[in-house]
Amino acid sequence: MRFWEDTHKPTQEIAEELLGCLIVKETPEGIASGWIVETEAYLGEIDRAAHSYQRKQTPRLHSMYQKPGTIYIYQMHTHYMLNLVVQEKDIPEAILIRALEPEDGIHLMLDRRNRPITELTDGPGKLTRALAVTKADDGTDISEPPLYIDLEKKRVPREIVTSPRIGIPNKGEWTEASLRYTVKGNPFVSRRRKTEDSVDKGWLSAVNASKES
Repeated sequence: MRFWEDTHKPTQEIAEELLGCLIVKETPEGIASGWIVETEAYLGEIDRAAHSYQRKQTPRLHSMYQKPGTIYIYQMHTHYMLNLVVQEKDIPEAILIRALEPEDGIHLMLDRRNRPITELTDGPGKLTRALAVTKADDGTDISEPPLYIDLEKKRVPREIVTSPRIGIPNKGEWTEASLRYTVKGNPFVSRRRKTEDSVDKGWLSAVNASKES
């Protein structure tokens, strides 16, 4: 069982475990990938900031009600947002992937974003453009190409910081809920203070992880 399929775990715990995982996108132009350094948890029907609050159901939200590991893509303005559904079918809780540290295919990311390396993937809309994630990825499985998590590779954060989610105004207690998780000291975290960047980018180590069945 992959850790995001373990529905005994709360969504918040899975959001932390995703830090250090490698997201990969295969395209005809080549492969691009990045280490997850920032996530946000959305707790479904009880969470006023979640699209599925009070079990709202629309065609756009179809993927939110599918099995754990389903990718949910939504569009905000001109940007696509990458989310991972992590609870059992019909329990619409998901995790937003907010930032990545680029790994493979940096030349592709530079072509797609035309920005300095540290600005390629330090935000949810930025990373999807850099990886060429589109609405076509909605409803697919995160364990299978072309958009997937490589379970053979994993980095370990030295320290994880929890804080309120970004861009959640006027949602009562949910505005200030500490449901955002970041790798402390990583220069690709969104809205960070540069003085907080660390020499090791916040990683304790890089390890290979055995493929889970």
